Amino acid sequence: MTSGHLQTGSASEDIALAHLEEHGLILVDKNVRFKAGEIDLICLDGKELVFVEVRFRKDERFGRAAETVTRAKQRKVIKAAALFLQSNRQWENHIMRFDVIGMNSHHEIEWIKGAFLATV
Repeated sequence: MTSGHLQTGSASEDIALAHLEEHGLILVDKNVRFKAGEIDLICLDGKELVFVEVRFRKDERFGRAAETVTRAKQRKVIKAAALFLQSNRQWENHIMRFDVIGMNSHHEIEWIKGAFLATV
């Protein structure tokens, strides 16, 4: 990934986090990486531990950003979430939720709560 992509990704994650915080979510961790996959944002929404995949798409001619979260990406996020819970036992009794935030170049946000389940 080029540094331009990293900067865009980081900026998108910051905007997504601000949006989530405006809606009452509390940041637990961000950019959590394991060999199996990575999680952009982990937030607390009441009693739900929310694993958030953030996607940015400059040009939506071929679909919205949120649509780019493939089954393979979902599996990686789910594996990473399981590893996170194994190493952070204080969260193991929380309900898990997997959300996707898609964003375009105008910073319009599409937030899909419960975008996928851990059974993928």
